[in-house]
Amino acid sequence: MKKPYFSKIVLSLLAGVCLAAGPALAAESLAGKVGNKRSSVYFPQGMEGGCEKAYKAYVAAAGHSAYASTMNGPGIYNFVCGARVNVGSQAAAEKAAVSDCEAGRKKYKVKFIGGCKIVASK
Repeated sequence: MKKPYFSKIVLSLLAGVCLAAGPALAAESLAGKVGNKRSSVYFPQGMEGGCEKAYKAYVAAAGHSAYASTMNGPGIYNFVCGARVNVGSQAAAEKAAVSDCEAGRKKYKVKFIGGCKIVASK
């Protein structure tokens, strides 16, 4: 025999769980946001390579992402970058972006422009 108040209790508990989990279920998208910008980003006119494209992909990404680069700024035309988008966590994205950037430094045998550092992450 079913008790009439049992279904009301179950519904009340489910409502409480939904209210408590609400903020986690409605997580805000990170797409279009720069995130934690640690240094400025500069892409000279006529620059070759994929760093500007990688940065735009980073900004457009909806999940945890990071963009890393060697020293970059006005007057610096040779730099290497790395980006990872939509990774499980911000820390994992940062580690992978720096790793990609360092792999680029090794591939292109670049030693004189410094190491890779995180430029922005979210």
